[in-house]
Amino acid sequence: MVRVFSLVCLMACGVQASEPPSSAVPVTAPSLEAPSVSGVPAPAPSGCVDTAVQLPGVAPAEPRLSAEHLVVVRKGARTVQLFRRGRAVAGKGLEGKACYKVGLGFAPEGHKTREGDGRTPEGWYRTSDKPWSSFYAAIAVHYPNAEDAAAGVKDGRITPAVAKRITSAVTQGHKPPQTTPLGGELLLHGGGSSTDWTLGCVALEDADIDALRAALPDDMSVDVHILP
Repeated sequence: MVRVFSLVCLMACGVQASEPPSSAVPVTAPSLEAPSVSGVPAPAPSGCVDTAVQLPGVAPAEPRLSAEHLVVVRKGARTVQLFRRGRAVAGKGLEGKACYKVGLGFAPEGHKTREGDGRTPEGWYRTSDKPWSSFYAAIAVHYPNAEDAAAGVKDGRITPAVAKRITSAVTQGHKPPQTTPLGGELLLHGGGSSTDWTLGCVALEDADIDALRAALPDDMSVDVHILP
């Protein structure tokens, strides 16, 4: 079982991996190797807020804070919260807010900079559905972004040509290249939130990722802001 889990986790959550063909059969069942009981809602976390502008460390004038849908991950608080036009969406969670406990990468402190570092990235990203993932109810996070690419060029982790490909994809709203030295295949997915067990993904309880997906557009295309 340990070997199977290691192989599955290496295929997502921050390590280079080749995507299967589009004809691959979707996987909808939770991972058998998840570290907590699937389908059981986690206790309501603390750190939830009423409006997006109350989030620590955000610029109140940022227009994406008032988007139709906004998902915010707070790494320090180990929460993910959903906002609609700047207001907290009602749902299961502290004081009735849709705010859920999460687990992160095995080395959660700091921003993700390279493949295999075990970190969950920080910053603004887009998301999209990933229906064939081995991880339950997966939503793809479009890491790296243009800022990650620029930083990678500056310190020699990637070439300007690779950075251009990343920036072009992000500008067009597409998932950027996932097999660069910066790492990739970052997800929001089920499987358990009790520990920091992923290689960089954001993991929720299965019932919570189901609730989150139900409140998002069918293509899961929204802004996600990951805070320290």
